[in-house]
Amino acid sequence: MADRSRGEQRTGLLNGFAAYGMWGLVPLFWPLLKPAGAMEILAQRMVWSLGLVTVVLLVMRRWAWAGELLRQPRKLGLIAIAAAVITVNWGIYIWAVNSGHVVEASLGYFINPLVTIAMGVLLLKERLRPVQWTAVAVGFLAVLVLTIGYGRPPWISLCLAFSFAIYGLVKKKVGMGGIESLAAETAVQFVPALGYLLWLSAQGSATFASHGAGHAALLAATGVVTALPLVCFGAAAIRVPLSTLGLLQYLAPVFQFLLGILYFHEAMPPERWAGFALVWLALIMLTGDALRTARATARALRDRSADPASALAAAATTAVAQQPEDRVAGPGPDPVDARP
Repeated sequence: MADRSRGEQRTGLLNGFAAYGMWGLVPLFWPLLKPAGAMEILAQRMVWSLGLVTVVLLVMRRWAWAGELLRQPRKLGLIAIAAAVITVNWGIYIWAVNSGHVVEASLGYFINPLVTIAMGVLLLKERLRPVQWTAVAVGFLAVLVLTIGYGRPPWISLCLAFSFAIYGLVKKKVGMGGIESLAAETAVQFVPALGYLLWLSAQGSATFASHGAGHAALLAATGVVTALPLVCFGAAAIRVPLSTLGLLQYLAPVFQFLLGILYFHEAMPPERWAGFALVWLALIMLTGDALRTARATARALRDRSADPASALAAAATTAVAQQPEDRVAGPGPDPVDARP
């Protein structure tokens, strides 16, 4: 039994590394789709993602959720909002990568945990521990330093961070599985995306059929690029603790950042290094605080088996210390099921 448990955890970790590794290396893929513009790539991604996810659901025979969803107008509205927000996120990310802003795009996913926490305070009236307040303040200072360094606010990073944080908040409200929610969201995106592609074709500006079979195959592969990491993430999510996934998620922006510097040779003057260093400091503070909280919770649960009465009191104390802020502020944003 123990060997099987270790094997499951190993499988989960491998799938987690695969998921976040693919999300981290995706900047290598979008430039391959040129001369297609960001809008055409985005529309192709929506169309092919729905096609691939539909095939997966047919094979798995998982359609019961669709009928239930159609009978819940409020949840349908939330799905539409999630689809709109992730459309903005995907579009900006594709444009940023293909326009030479990979490092700034990676910054968006570094600061996403800080934005998620700030949204929890502003929108959900949640309380933060002192360390979390300090991390948010350091993150705000980092944005100011980067604004000075870039000569403008890092709007690409901010748009990516805020759109993904809003997406995560909406997904919490929806409460659907990864494959199912992606199917629902891409179903909302499908008609406008297909309409745009047909209009582009009528204008003679579409590249899908005019740049050879290889280019068409790459555009079709956007569905695989979207769905495959999600499948790996799903396999990891059911096998490893959420805290582990929260740490693994930093792999994606780290890979993106390294690609921006080492492969795409983007400039990193001292003031940008200073801004990124402040962001990383804030993340270290958040992660350390979250790990300490997780260990305190684990100790309380272990004590319960030895002394139920005292353990119950300890667990209650830990729960009070954690709530409500830990619903938003873990070791990073809660892993959700759509990435760049």
